[in-house]
Amino acid sequence: MTTLFISDLHLDPARPEVTRLFGEFVDREAPAAEALYILGDLFEAWVGDDDPSETGAFVAQRLKALRDGGVPVFFMHGNRDFLVGEDYARRAGMTLLADPTVVQLQGRPVLLMHGDLLCTDDTAYQQFRAMTRAPAWQQQFLAQPLAARLAFAQQARAASQARQGELREAGTMETITDVSPQTVAETFARYGVDTIIHGHTHRPAIHRDGAQTRIVLGDWYEQGSVLRVGDGGMELASL
Repeated sequence: MTTLFISDLHLDPARPEVTRLFGEFVDREAPAAEALYILGDLFEAWVGDDDPSETGAFVAQRLKALRDGGVPVFFMHGNRDFLVGEDYARRAGMTLLADPTVVQLQGRPVLLMHGDLLCTDDTAYQQFRAMTRAPAWQQQFLAQPLAARLAFAQQARAASQARQGELREAGTMETITDVSPQTVAETFARYGVDTIIHGHTHRPAIHRDGAQTRIVLGDWYEQGSVLRVGDGGMELASL
């Protein structure tokens, strides 16, 4: 059987065609899989499990049906949906994974990550990440009214887009927002694995360096991207 990996779908009411593509993928291909792993940024934004988003409800219904059909669904937080909590995970039939996590795949240990922890040259983002992952910050944020949280998410998105524009003008977008080779090497050594699977950078590829393999999942802005791993090997494909 095949194990499926996806990330960076960035599902959002403004892009209903991508949500439909995700639904078709879950309904048609995923039921034959051994497991489905979602490595972060399933949603463009997530401000709490009390968000009455129709997109969130659609995803939960589809994933719960998949899990009830016997296919385990695993979810790792991304930089856009790190506030997905236990309540939504139960609704969607998902098992939450820490970032990073080592799993057994085809009899070998493989490290799964969202990928943002590898982008250590982006120091401004790493500082923001550390702040927003702090339990005290999250508790304070989730205590705010839903409207205030939604407004914050919109402001954060606008700030992110503005910063990306500045990086492009400076000619540093490709280097700052990609993984740090030194951090990648240190991560391989720290976890004692020869394979890492991650998303986040939106640069789908299979990188091989000697015995080490790093698979980068693609985003779903223009097309679906899925990694299929089975007895016949691995395939990084577009839907």
